[in-house]
Amino acid sequence: MSSTTSKTSPASAPDPVDAITAQWAGERPDLDTVPMAVFGRIYRLSNAMALRIDKAYAPFGISRGEFDVLATLRRSGEPYTLSPRQLSATLMLTTGGMTGRLDKLERAGLLARSPDPHDRRGLRVTLSERGRELVDEAVGAGLEVQREALEAALDTDEAEQLAGLLRKLLGSMGA
Repeated sequence: MSSTTSKTSPASAPDPVDAITAQWAGERPDLDTVPMAVFGRIYRLSNAMALRIDKAYAPFGISRGEFDVLATLRRSGEPYTLSPRQLSATLMLTTGGMTGRLDKLERAGLLARSPDPHDRRGLRVTLSERGRELVDEAVGAGLEVQREALEAALDTDEAEQLAGLLRKLLGSMGA
């Protein structure tokens, strides 16, 4: 992304969030709707990007949730192995939700479950070579979609500033 000038985009044009906050201003002029404007846009942006990301992962035969499992294993480093409990905690999933994802990914040959040698009752989940290759390609496709979205509206400095502001906001919420 170039960092020279701000992108020309419809950013200054009213959007649906402006319409909502304007309606509230008309009905309740005593309300400060800036928080609604910020979080309403974050929510809408998240939904719009989720659809684009889903399309980027579809050619790989995986959903965003399945990508998250594979990516978590990949990011863990060699031997790309975690317990189902570690995966559930990282992805904030119930064990039932995790089991369904693991079943599908194991059937597809993208990971394998095996007994934990240190815990007779435990399991280990390991990314297969095929799973590693797939997630390496899929992460590139997902990042390209995200990069295109950023470059359509922001220059490098603006994108970095936005990332920092969102980090600050997220950190203040203890997330």
